Amino acid sequence: MTATFSPGRTLRDAWSAAPLQLPGVFSPLVAKMAERLGFLACYLSGGALSAGSGMPDIGLITLTEFVAEAQRITAATTLPLVSDADTGFGEALNVERTVRLFEAAGVAGIHLEDQELPKRCGHLSGKSLVSAEVMAAKIRAAVAAKRDPDFVIIARTDARGVHGFDDAVDRAKRFLDAGADAIFPEAMESADEFERFAKAVNAPLLANMTEFGKTPLLDAKVLGEMGYKLILYPLTAFRSAMRAAEETLMEVIANGHQRNRLPTMMTRAELYDHLGYTGYEERDRAYFGGK
Repeated sequence: MTATFSPGRTLRDAWSAAPLQLPGVFSPLVAKMAERLGFLACYLSGGALSAGSGMPDIGLITLTEFVAEAQRITAATTLPLVSDADTGFGEALNVERTVRLFEAAGVAGIHLEDQELPKRCGHLSGKSLVSAEVMAAKIRAAVAAKRDPDFVIIARTDARGVHGFDDAVDRAKRFLDAGADAIFPEAMESADEFERFAKAVNAPLLANMTEFGKTPLLDAKVLGEMGYKLILYPLTAFRSAMRAAEETLMEVIANGHQRNRLPTMMTRAELYDHLGYTGYEERDRAYFGGK
């Protein structure tokens, strides 16, 4: 971040104009694709980062691993990046460092959740929560640690699946009082719940449109009309890519070749275009005085 550029301000301006769709980008190249296609922001999912590392999403990825991946993405795209930050990687004082490292990596904002470790996917049973007081302390620490006042702190609550809808609303209000900029109610179970939550909580809201969970997959327009400003698709591209990878490998081992998969692949020319390969070559020649 510099005095003239704030990723957090870019993110806030974008969501104030219209409901903002944030695709999960599981590599810098996917972030480049999202930018080219016209998305205005993107998202780093802990679920995708964990799965891509061969591990379940139960809090095994460390803070520095998260930040390193976030920095690779922010270096590859001008899109503001929102990152999952799990439970903040510790208690309130740990959250201070979490915010500072993500902010230094060029991230626009993070979300912190109120689960206890070992955490679970928000759409699985068996979760347990820290008290609202403990989570509010983490939010206060996150706000205090910001160097850029526009860095976005999103408070996620998993209370709907543990203590019920009303507790999710109550926690959301307490987290806003602690200084959260936006609220992420995880694992809502119907369109009616999304609408009721938006009427009960006066704040920028995030809707998680993850597949195969407890939440119905609602249209961005519908969520926008309810009042949701941020809409996540955390593993959509990742799941599609993993299915394609599996099917390709199955064909290779079954047939002894990959020829049948060529029509489904990105060509070499298309890949190089996304990477800006020609630009690298031209700059290299220019540095040596070539034309």
